[in-house]
Amino acid sequence: MIAKRIIPCLDVKNGSVVKGVNFKSLRQLGDPVDLAKFYSENGADELVFLDISATNEGRRTMIDVVKKTAEQVFVPFTVGGGVRTIDDVTELLRAGADKIGINSAAVANPQLIKDASDRFGSQCVVVAIDAKRFPDGTWHVMTHGGNKNTGLNAIEWAKDVERLGAGEILLTSVDYDGVKDGFDIPLTKTIVDSVNIPIIASGGCGKPHHFLDVFAETNVSAGLAASIFHDGVCTIQEVKEICKENGVNIRDVRVF
Repeated sequence: MIAKRIIPCLDVKNGSVVKGVNFKSLRQLGDPVDLAKFYSENGADELVFLDISATNEGRRTMIDVVKKTAEQVFVPFTVGGGVRTIDDVTELLRAGADKIGINSAAVANPQLIKDASDRFGSQCVVVAIDAKRFPDGTWHVMTHGGNKNTGLNAIEWAKDVERLGAGEILLTSVDYDGVKDGFDIPLTKTIVDSVNIPIIASGGCGKPHHFLDVFAETNVSAGLAASIFHDGVCTIQEVKEICKENGVNIRDVRVF
């Protein structure tokens, strides 16, 4: 059985790690390079770096920060935000990223998923899906930092990105983001059961047991969180110990 992964997320705006609620009310938390290094040395299985304002500001991801971060981490490192072309993908991989996250650009140009997968391999391509539940019970794909409703059905879009060659989906619940009441289990389970590629659950984690809940109730491959680690609620090691004590196959913590 493949071990479940614990992944800290670094949302970056204007050179600082930030965190908000429902993608809004952002507060600054620190330097992304320092935080990435800390998590890499204290048990993170992977890291996700998201330049959350790049798309809305119409600019590319901050390559210099990516380079500095990549030099400091020793675990797989995904970078997203502002990725619009195959040249952007190429530059980020050359800067040190192991995987590239694509969200708004994938919706605007699905061919980008296939082109990136064909050139670099599906293992390098992570499609980020930000999903919001609507009154009719369906989940819609949101882009531009959760602000724009694409009208796309999230389940069907997940199937499409798998078909196009994505190697993994980073699934974030816009409704649960930053709320700290736990992962969106119904959304996560629905998407996991609809595709055959790994899913990273994101949005809503506020306690160590929330990781245990999502691993127990869905076949998700990884859990991603920000506030719980940034605010010192618990360490990655504490999360892993709780998961192991409850029978979850989890990687041992590696502390340098």
